[in-house]
Amino acid sequence: MLLNISLGSIKIPFKEVINCLLGNDASKSSWEYIILNFRLPKAITAILVGIALSISGLLMQTLFRNPLAGPYVLGLSSGASLGVAIVVLGAGILPLSISRVFTSSYGLVLASGIGSSLVLLAVLFVSQRLKDTMSILIVGLMFGSLTSAIVSVLSYFTTAEQLQKYTFWQMGSLGNLSWHDVSFLSIITFIGISLSFLVIKPLDALLLGEKYANSLGVNFKKTRYIILFATSILTGSITAFVGPIAFIGLAVPHIAKLLFQTSNHFILFWSTSLLGAIILLFCDIVAQFPGNDITLPINAITSIIGAPIVVWLLVRKRRIS
Repeated sequence: MLLNISLGSIKIPFKEVINCLLGNDASKSSWEYIILNFRLPKAITAILVGIALSISGLLMQTLFRNPLAGPYVLGLSSGASLGVAIVVLGAGILPLSISRVFTSSYGLVLASGIGSSLVLLAVLFVSQRLKDTMSILIVGLMFGSLTSAIVSVLSYFTTAEQLQKYTFWQMGSLGNLSWHDVSFLSIITFIGISLSFLVIKPLDALLLGEKYANSLGVNFKKTRYIILFATSILTGSITAFVGPIAFIGLAVPHIAKLLFQTSNHFILFWSTSLLGAIILLFCDIVAQFPGNDITLPINAITSIIGAPIVVWLLVRKRRIS
């Protein structure tokens, strides 16, 4: 985190960063302003996003017993993308009064939140009528496909300027949040993490299937609702504030399992959280191109750096075996 704050287009000495964070005055007032108003909120955002997406990915992979399941498997990201697409790409279809609300500073956050909430309600409604967990996974994927199709249609009829704005949102950004936004995101993330912590013991039982979990006295229906709701809170809020961030939720749980060689969810819960925060902070350092004005999309960097790490760990594990 300290390295993330000290590096950027303007290099700030490590000692100055520590002094500033301890409440002392920095040598230059500009450094103090940059640290406290830009880099510190961004670093905290990266930590929150890394923790939230990593835990969401762990919950989804255990619930569906599918290594390819991630935080966006329920279609929440697609719902958020549809909400933003309607505001950005389909502004002409909206009434003027509604359009004014969504063009405010929190317009995209509101649109994204509404989109992901509607998909969440639809998934929860369907999950009441489906006993099979795999069916919920398929429903989530179908919602994702449907919303992506609608976004494609809107993209086809929009202007180049609107399309560019939407594309930039899809790339994800950690640096656009104020202290007020970070505080609000912290509260929501804490609620989601607290709910996730409640199901740590049932998650161990779910690894061997629903029947085994029921035989141990686990209320599977209640556990499933908590997992879906916690994932929705974490994923929906993150997507609303920073856009869809790829790879972290899918790969970090695998990295934690490969490094710690355990299926104990109490260990995985904390190790996944820590690794998610560290990896996203490191990706943000690379995306900033230290000493340069160039800033790359965080989405691209997470996949470029993360995918080879997972492949290397899998090959290494195979060799050891």
